[in-house]
Amino acid sequence: MGREQPAIGQSDSDRRERLAWYFYDWANSAFPTTVVTVFLGPYLTTIAKAAADAEGYVRPLGIPIAAGAFYPYIVALSVGLQVLFLPVLGAIADYSHLKKQLLGGFAYLGALATAAMFFLEGTNYLLGGALFLLANLSFGAAVINYNAFLPEISSPEERDAVSSNGWALGYLGGGLLLALNLALFTQAGALGLSSGDAARICLSSAGVWWGLFTLVTLAGLRSRRPARSLPPGQGYLTTGFRQLVHTLRSASAYPQTLLFLVAYLFYNDGIQTVIALSGQFGQEEMGLSLATLPAFFLMVQFVAFFGALVFGRVAKWLGGKRAVAISLIIWTAALIYAYGFLHTTTEFFALGVVIAIVLGGSQALSRSVFSLMIPRGQEAEYFSLYEVSEKGTSAFGPLLFGLTLQLTGSYRAGILSPVLFFVVGFVLLLLVNVRQAAAEAGNQAPARV
Repeated sequence: MGREQPAIGQSDSDRRERLAWYFYDWANSAFPTTVVTVFLGPYLTTIAKAAADAEGYVRPLGIPIAAGAFYPYIVALSVGLQVLFLPVLGAIADYSHLKKQLLGGFAYLGALATAAMFFLEGTNYLLGGALFLLANLSFGAAVINYNAFLPEISSPEERDAVSSNGWALGYLGGGLLLALNLALFTQAGALGLSSGDAARICLSSAGVWWGLFTLVTLAGLRSRRPARSLPPGQGYLTTGFRQLVHTLRSASAYPQTLLFLVAYLFYNDGIQTVIALSGQFGQEEMGLSLATLPAFFLMVQFVAFFGALVFGRVAKWLGGKRAVAISLIIWTAALIYAYGFLHTTTEFFALGVVIAIVLGGSQALSRSVFSLMIPRGQEAEYFSLYEVSEKGTSAFGPLLFGLTLQLTGSYRAGILSPVLFFVVGFVLLLLVNVRQAAAEAGNQAPARV
């Protein structure tokens, strides 16, 4: 039988802490929205094409890469780095009890790397790739500590609603900054700016926004346990590796948690591939301009705000797992439509509305369902495994997209490739027993799962 959970979220201080937690979604959503989804893919592709040789290739470290495939490969590489580092960082966070400090440190490292994208211009595609690698790795490292606070600030019955509210506020924050950037971009000529100058300012603004509003989160979150001292003669890195090895060896005691994690790694790869590369698809396949794409993603942001709240209600009625499964069916149908039937700008925007409705729900509810399955005291470690394919990060999806594009020359074939990940993830999700997983981890499950 699961351990009793303390009453959470009843006092004014609890509500203020929960609001502070929400605000990190508001703060960091500027990065996946403005940088990953809208501006960096098309802008970095333009820079890579300017640096390409007569055959259309750039050659980082002497490796021939089609200029159009450089950004998808960089996204995939960033996830490879996360696979190496995030589990160790999560183990350090759980051992040291320094979740809040690590959240702040990595948030500001990522924000500074993003702000430095102001200097990305000309043919310097390698600078763009390096800054994105640093920012995306820092983004993931901060988020694992942020997510690890979710079980501390919400009861099992509140978990879906709290997670959905955070995602919804994130869409508002990301949408507001994108609206400001859209206004700047469309008026670039009147302000004496080139489109490239405007794109650099927009990219940099995401770092400033991220850093500024992280202050709200750091001011409101509480550290519930005192920092833990290291054993004599030991460093955090070696201790983190030792803690991670212990966690991985004991993970077999939680088979349903591992099954959910595998399902999530598949279907979230599909989600993140669409998020990261839809801007490039819109520009290269649909012929949309850099001025049109921000308007599309601005629409997606605000529709997704309502979608996250709607799916939070669906989870209350049907349970989190069932709500996620419904969203995956819609994701799959949307990509099949994009491959075979999408031809006009109007259709592209209409499809964006459908995707926006399921976008926040599928991610917010996955986070809350997974939080029910994590052993107490190991939240950051398990969320580090979860985060390797979280917001704006995906390993195999962008790699498959890039390979498909390079082999076929077809963006439509590339955008169809994530269907494989949605189908496999859906089948595995159906096999997960959420109530059993919560019991295995020593937690309570909500009435509807």
